[in-house]
Amino acid sequence: MTEFAKRARAEGLVDVAYTETDSPVGRLLLAATPRGLVRVAFERDQRDELLEDLAERLSPRVLEAPAELDEVRRELDEYFTGRRREFDLRLDWSLTTGDFRRRILERTARIPYGETASYRDVATAAGNERAVRAAGTALGRNPIPIVVPCHRVLHTGGALGGYGGGPDAKRFLLDLESGRPRYSSISSPS
Repeated sequence: MTEFAKRARAEGLVDVAYTETDSPVGRLLLAATPRGLVRVAFERDQRDELLEDLAERLSPRVLEAPAELDEVRRELDEYFTGRRREFDLRLDWSLTTGDFRRRILERTARIPYGETASYRDVATAAGNERAVRAAGTALGRNPIPIVVPCHRVLHTGGALGGYGGGPDAKRFLLDLESGRPRYSSISSPS
């Protein structure tokens, strides 16, 4: 952590800490508040727009402070190397709007490693079996992908469906969890 970041943290001037980290599914932007992990964003998302969104929706006191996210990076590294099946991170749901969307994401967070559910399954578990499209919208706006494993939600019949990190990232994560990863990362065949 830079001296500026240390001083800002010590003086209570940081409400959102962020960093970037490399992963097999590309570079990830990670952000946390004192309440927990609030954002995981894929490389395809625009970094400056993400930071502006955090500043507008949470607090203008956003600072790059990698040490604040050491635990998140460690757990993600363990996940990507197959040594972690569950995350033990505190989550900040501040970027999730609406009760139904929150129920969808909380239900999705309980899908076990290596298993999948359908959009209808999560809609039903959230209290409205007919809200399949709303479930898809909630999952598409998941601010904490990978940790809240929306990649484990598929169309009825097993088709992949959409994913914020793209279809290659979704396939990679599902293959990783099934024990048969096809690639060492989504960008380079093994």
